[in-house]
Amino acid sequence: MDDEIETMETSPLSRLPALTWRSKAMIVGGVVGAAVGVTAAYMLAQRSKDGQPPQMSVGEGVKLGVLVFGLLRSIANL
Repeated sequence: MDDEIETMETSPLSRLPALTWRSKAMIVGGVVGAAVGVTAAYMLAQRSKDGQPPQMSVGEGVKLGVLVFGLLRSIANL
């Protein structure tokens, strides 16, 4: 029983440094960004008809890029 306690105290996870607020923000941001990206891809795939690749014009792509850039700029100003 005492051997189990000793092995738990010397586990590799106990030697890891504590996460800083920057590390936590990066992890949360990455997870949220991945979830938003997968949701956007799913919605784009649902928009396609009869299994064909979705059609997106250059204008739509530029609008989407400007919107994403504006969103990132707004988040940076918080």
